[in-house]
Amino acid sequence: MKRNVFSILIILIVLFSCQKSKVDPIAAVVTPVAITASTLTNVAYGTDALQKMDVFLPANRTTSSTKVMIVIHGGGWSLGDKSDMSVYVDTLKARLPDYAFFNVNYRLTSLANSIPFPAQELDIKTVTDFINSKRAEYLISDKFVLLGASAGAHLAMLQAYKNASPKIKAVVDLYGPTDMADMYTNPASTLVTNTSIAFVVTGNPFGTPALFPAIYSSSSPLNYVSLESPPTIIFHGGADSLVRPTQSTRLIAALAQKGVTRQYVLYPTENHAYQGASLIDTYNKAVSFLNLYVQ
Repeated sequence: MKRNVFSILIILIVLFSCQKSKVDPIAAVVTPVAITASTLTNVAYGTDALQKMDVFLPANRTTSSTKVMIVIHGGGWSLGDKSDMSVYVDTLKARLPDYAFFNVNYRLTSLANSIPFPAQELDIKTVTDFINSKRAEYLISDKFVLLGASAGAHLAMLQAYKNASPKIKAVVDLYGPTDMADMYTNPASTLVTNTSIAFVVTGNPFGTPALFPAIYSSSSPLNYVSLESPPTIIFHGGADSLVRPTQSTRLIAALAQKGVTRQYVLYPTENHAYQGASLIDTYNKAVSFLNLYVQ
């Protein structure tokens, strides 16, 4: 009886071993496919000719680890193109090689087309939602960062503070306007007239804050700072002739009042859209800030 039981055990062990040997060689040949870097130009996120973006996806990206930076050009909401930010994207790609970059255009307002706010704001919301919907296709995470210059920074902050879906993890603000009524009332110089600001905001050169308080208020990022606002780093030139530095100092005070993680860097002698050593310092400080707060 004992001998029969022992024999049965031996047979079962042999059968199990045979089955395992049949499976293991098959499993051994299954290897992960390498993910290569990819560049896609003029990807449409809407039906308008300006609703396009350039996409830069890094190698070996994943939906859990690959962070996203959306880059938004300036130009007073009426000029500019994503190509203006190409140097910024190339520089930041070298410093943040694991990020995916999306360099976006948006509809511009002009006397010819009269597309005032909130069209530009809505375009940034649309492109952010579009990129989020493509996460599985692009193999990117939900860790989104917005970087904008001047008018682009204004749009980045509106998305991050007001329209945060998905929730933005950080904002890089390069000399962006934060209070549109104050931009109208206290222009930085004769280069910025209250007529031009009124047209941008309302589509009407006579559209004053007194006549259109709601649209001036709703287009001002300063009014949407909250406890939930993402970490924000702000850069500004002290001699800015287009956007007063007070636009940034008021923002940093509002962020501080809400206890939001923030950093303010002022270059006392720099004008708008500065270059050279100050811009290199901006890259360095922005990258350090993102490495610290976007995990």
